[in-house]
Amino acid sequence: MEIYEISETEFYIDKCRDYWTDFAERKGRSFRFCVVTFGCQMNERDSEKLCGILSKMGGVATTEERQADLILYNTCTVRENADKRVFGRLGVLKSIKEENPDLLICLCGCMMQEETVIEKLRKSYSFVDLIFGTHNLYEFAPLLWTRLDSGCQIIQIWKEAREIVEDLPVKRKYAFKSGVNIMYGCDNFCSYCIVPYVRGRERSRNPKDIIREIEALAADGVKEVMLLGQNVNSYGKGLTPAVDFSELISEVEKVDGIERIRFMSSHPKDLSDKLISVMASSKKICRHVHLALQSGSSRLLERMNRHYSKEDFLSLVDRMRTAMPDLAVTTDIIVGFPGETREDVDHTIDVIEKARFDGAFTFVYSKRTGTPAASMPDQVSEDFVKVEFDRVLQTVQRVASDQAKRFTGQVVPVLVEGVNEKDSSMVTGRMSQNHSVHFPGSPDLIGQIVNVHLDQCLGFYYIGSRA
Repeated sequence: MEIYEISETEFYIDKCRDYWTDFAERKGRSFRFCVVTFGCQMNERDSEKLCGILSKMGGVATTEERQADLILYNTCTVRENADKRVFGRLGVLKSIKEENPDLLICLCGCMMQEETVIEKLRKSYSFVDLIFGTHNLYEFAPLLWTRLDSGCQIIQIWKEAREIVEDLPVKRKYAFKSGVNIMYGCDNFCSYCIVPYVRGRERSRNPKDIIREIEALAADGVKEVMLLGQNVNSYGKGLTPAVDFSELISEVEKVDGIERIRFMSSHPKDLSDKLISVMASSKKICRHVHLALQSGSSRLLERMNRHYSKEDFLSLVDRMRTAMPDLAVTTDIIVGFPGETREDVDHTIDVIEKARFDGAFTFVYSKRTGTPAASMPDQVSEDFVKVEFDRVLQTVQRVASDQAKRFTGQVVPVLVEGVNEKDSSMVTGRMSQNHSVHFPGSPDLIGQIVNVHLDQCLGFYYIGSRA
């Protein structure tokens, strides 16, 4: 895998900056951009890089689409509903552009890697100015310049990644915490999932580059990092010299200034006992693991190509909880996978009860064209899905509520993330276990880790007081 020369991006950032400087002189203000992110933490991190590039061009961020001179949607395609949301919002953008013909509309991300989406955009959405995919995000500056210079619609989609990109500009959402990509792509090919087809095969970053980035973040005041990948537990495959995820996270722990380490996402088949041991002995790695179950039925797990059984999953959770009794485990669950029966759902509910999940994202199965599951003959009915989804959701909510209560009365460190949205006399932060805590405080606490007494548990969050 080649290393992209960042100087090319810098060259085109300068050319775009000259364009936007002329624009600012004509308008009497800086150009405004609005980046809207759909999807996962990986997309959020990609959007920070896109915002960084636009900021270096002289742009000012806005959340108001009607005030923007450039709108960029960073899309997701994991579920059909995500595609529908984007197309629905494009209809609104068309009307905005009719009022403001100078508006630039850009689309990128996973959804753009689907050929049917590109065909639809070419045919019916000619007002979109720039379209690119997941593999050439770092080409944003040269692509934008090409659009500005030519005035023509630009579409550039690569079917696979060509380079590993380091040192792109970044404009972080938070001053005190940051995501850090450690790898890209996925090799798992779960039968329901479109991600390997749109994100490509696994590519791990060099550990020295990762540590260098985290050291720079720490020097800039970041206290918490989240290591990001489609499956962080498989990090390091193909690297020379060999290094695995547990070794990488041990090195991250040595970085001065970093006080908390999180990671996402984890695949159960690759979460090793070595990693559990590293986590259990760590003072920085947060006591939270997001471990996607998807189904509690071993029969369905095999059809999903997940490479573990119900018993394997429960054994893994048991080993983690034995090593770390205060660990919070959250998960993903799919209801309505082809061929699912009520007995299969019973197995899922059984796992929820035994694993004692602290939370779960519960989804209705979404057929994604091009995946093996989409062509399975035994698709289930909507009536079945509605009944069984409600059963699963009720179990998740009951178990998660019971789990949360176990910390009531304790004093725990909380990273303060902002002023409470409903009561400005309070601030909101997160425990190591990722639970939200609201307590009296002032804005000067934002970005600090403070000790809080958990006075009361209200379902899935806490009301606390300074300890």
